[in-house]
Amino acid sequence: MKDIKQLLNDIQSKDLEEKKTWYSSVAEAYDQARPRYPQQLINRAVELAQLPADGIILEVGCGPGIATTAFADLGFSIVAIEPSEESCQLARDNCSQYPDVELINSTFEEWQLETGKFHAVLAATSFHWVSKEIRYQKTADALKENGFLILLWNTPPQPNYEVCQLLNQLYQTHAPSLKPYEEIENYQQNLSKMAETVINSGKFQDLVSEQLVCDVTYSIDNYLALLSTLSPYIALDPQQRESLFQGIKEILELEVGNSLETSYLSVLQIAKKI
Repeated sequence: MKDIKQLLNDIQSKDLEEKKTWYSSVAEAYDQARPRYPQQLINRAVELAQLPADGIILEVGCGPGIATTAFADLGFSIVAIEPSEESCQLARDNCSQYPDVELINSTFEEWQLETGKFHAVLAATSFHWVSKEIRYQKTADALKENGFLILLWNTPPQPNYEVCQLLNQLYQTHAPSLKPYEEIENYQQNLSKMAETVINSGKFQDLVSEQLVCDVTYSIDNYLALLSTLSPYIALDPQQRESLFQGIKEILELEVGNSLETSYLSVLQIAKKI
């Protein structure tokens, strides 16, 4: 994986128009292959945020609705904002059985603020896409008094270190800016820094962070679909990406067969509006 700090800087450097279409070409793969959020962390978020049964949630960057449906299943009303038209349509399809979910095709920056309306603002592996200049102020303004910011994060699922070692030379040849394995501690450190910015914003307090290591099994094709949704791979030249993926497929099918065991870190960060 690309250096995480550099990746976050790259995301912040994109303009709004680029952010709107960044995942558009891989929206279906994102829906199919991105890991889900563990129910245990979702239940904890509801508990810690003291969400009432008639609670209203604002979701920032809902993608195809992976976290949206998990909270809608619990009966909450949700206003979900998604800048990608393609992802927004998938979210509408995935949320069609939930009459209390409203999908809005917009960036959070351009969304017309509804002040003091929401019991919680939710962002699931998306908050780093929001411009730093408005990220916390607009979130706090949208919340009711004593409302909560709920951040969920799933790191990219990856095979174990030994399997990734088999891919090192391939990455060096076709995508030397990337690497197949990232130490879990690096993800933990960067997510801890994100938590620090929540408190340092002066808008939130009493931050609680909890995490789980989760396992998910992919077919080789689904694993490649997953990789295709990750920003460092989206940024590759198409021919470069195709050569890399073909090599990954050949090596993994030879070494591990038809299925691939992966693990990822799932993190909940929650803080109360001051």
